[in-house]
Amino acid sequence: MKRSECRVPQEEIELQRDFIRKVKEINHGVLKKYSVQTFGCQMNENDSERLAGMLYEMGYTEAKDIKESDVIIFNTCCVRENAEVKVYGHLGALKKLKSENPNMVIAVCGCMMQQSQIVEHIKSKYRHVDLIFGTHNLYKFPEMLHDALNSRETIIDVWESEGSIAENMPIERKDGIKAWVTIMYGCNNFCSYCIVPYVRGRERSRHPDDIINEVSMLGRNNYKEITLLGQNVNSYGKDLENGLSFAGLLKELDKIDGIERIRFMTSHPKDLSDELLEAMKDCKKVCEHLHLPIQSGSTGILKEMNRKYTKEHYLELADKVKKTIPDIALTTDIIVGFPGETEEDFDETIDVIEKARFDMAYTFLYSKRTGTPAAKSEQQVSEETKKLRFEKLLEVQNRISKEINDEYLGKTVEVLVEGYSKNSPNKLTGRTRTNKVVNFKGEIKLVGKLVNVEINKVQTWSLEGEVTAVYS
Repeated sequence: MKRSECRVPQEEIELQRDFIRKVKEINHGVLKKYSVQTFGCQMNENDSERLAGMLYEMGYTEAKDIKESDVIIFNTCCVRENAEVKVYGHLGALKKLKSENPNMVIAVCGCMMQQSQIVEHIKSKYRHVDLIFGTHNLYKFPEMLHDALNSRETIIDVWESEGSIAENMPIERKDGIKAWVTIMYGCNNFCSYCIVPYVRGRERSRHPDDIINEVSMLGRNNYKEITLLGQNVNSYGKDLENGLSFAGLLKELDKIDGIERIRFMTSHPKDLSDELLEAMKDCKKVCEHLHLPIQSGSTGILKEMNRKYTKEHYLELADKVKKTIPDIALTTDIIVGFPGETEEDFDETIDVIEKARFDMAYTFLYSKRTGTPAAKSEQQVSEETKKLRFEKLLEVQNRISKEINDEYLGKTVEVLVEGYSKNSPNKLTGRTRTNKVVNFKGEIKLVGKLVNVEINKVQTWSLEGEVTAVYS
């Protein structure tokens, strides 16, 4: 059923703004500090920016050291087990800090908290946690923080199902050059290995006017690049009455002044349309990069994953993408060791890598997620086998990535300068439109500008060169 409106009512937004004022009054003008630690994906990062924005309006500033914080928030991810383990480790380390500063508020939110067994575990094992909330009611954080500041009991506020979308809430972005813009929430695909639909809810698209207004504001504030976020951006607008398609949204955003580049993630192969490929080709600001997760090259495993496409269909799509946009960079996600994966299945994945020739693949060992169908399978692959296959896959993909990068040698590419390189502190770094990392010598005044760089050195994961021109 399509819907015409999914916004949180304005009176509810005003109520939260009232709680922002109340928390600020509680602090009595005393300088308070916060720390938001983010685990997981770009959508979690974008949620953390919103939490930081609300804290800033409540009178808090970001702490340079977590030990100085008056409010600590862990925004959690449950897509892979190692992210959960990290959260528990960090929570345990805070017990001593809490004993030294009893007035400190420790909050845990995000995807992990949408699982009742995890909430109970934290409630019983980590009693120094003051506030627990989930993904659906993040906009109510001012009210929840107000309650936590006025209570000695742990506040737990986790909604079981998705709610409406809150617009016009504060946001504090650290990067003044690039910005994430969430265009939709949730997922309807129910891949058998994935916990996301259970913790993020069903698909809800933001109204196009709200997205256009946000991106227009970013353009006015000198942001150069935006990345549109959604679990499956190709489904954008399908749940809205008279909604734009994702291709239509790209065309509207392409008109906005100030923005130089538009990226998006993630696309599901089953919904990749000719209309979208044509929009990518025609929109000048949409970058020549497509992230198109395949997850496995075996049609049998893809069926068990509930991916709704075959190996052959994916390869046809990859070929169509490269014919429509010849200079495009194609990246993907691959899961190694999904339950029931045989050597023959794994060989099919290697075959896809060789044929599709991905610029890069984000590869993961299969991780059981409680509550998903795949976790119940009795055909789990041993850790030793997973690791052996993982190493072989990396060897093949690294070779192909290097071969593709070799083609850049001697070419001149457009780079958006982001700052100093973490790996080469004496060099600036940025990315091409095809999302290649480029390091080069230059002055700090180039940060935020588009420059041309002639490539004179190639590595597997990055390029190096010299600036030949500055455009903006």
